Amino acid sequence: MKICGIELKGSEARLAVVKKTDQGFEHVDVATKKIPLGDGECSIQAKSFMDTFESFCRDNAIEMICIKKRGKKGEYAGGPDTFKMEGIIQVSNVPEVLLVSPQSIAAMQKREEITIPVKLNKYQHSAYLTGIAGAA
Repeated sequence: MKICGIELKGSEARLAVVKKTDQGFEHVDVATKKIPLGDGECSIQAKSFMDTFESFCRDNAIEMICIKKRGKKGEYAGGPDTFKMEGIIQVSNVPEVLLVSPQSIAAMQKREEITIPVKLNKYQHSAYLTGIAGAA
């Protein structure tokens, strides 16, 4: 099963794809590392984000989407664009979408020894861990 872990940061979706096998999880190197929203107030750019995301899922045979939850209020609250991207992803024509809490990711890291692949950019680490935690 191919899982796309996503961290929504600023006005972009940061992506990491993992494949769940009988032996565990392995990183799948894909060309697309981020998908920008652009101007969140422009409906054309919001639709473009949805089309790009759906194409990414189709082209990479993604079966599950795991999005790292953001805070709704307080110091760690997500910005308005992150909530818009989350909503677009949830209603778009994509496979199953699961929201994963930061606490679940931290608990998974304590239970299992996860090695971050060297091919991943630093900004993709959280998305990678989110994909594993959501599918574990």
